[in-house]
Amino acid sequence: MQLGTRWAVGAEPPARLNPDVRAAVRAVEGELFGRDTSLWRWTLTWLEGRPVVELDDGTVIRQGHDGVIEITDGVTPR
Repeated sequence: MQLGTRWAVGAEPPARLNPDVRAAVRAVEGELFGRDTSLWRWTLTWLEGRPVVELDDGTVIRQGHDGVIEITDGVTPR
């Protein structure tokens, strides 16, 4: 696993993320509308060369070997 970076909810995701992962980040952030996320951060790591993006609430976005994006709430796929 390789550490990537952290950024605030609502800020621009790292440019090195592909458009599908960036879209998934925006989709999750859209579901947070109305909640106070001012202190929440995303954490990007790389596992086997693929991004794993985790939100402070436990939401995880992963990109599989096949390119499919999976979003889980820490336990259950969405």
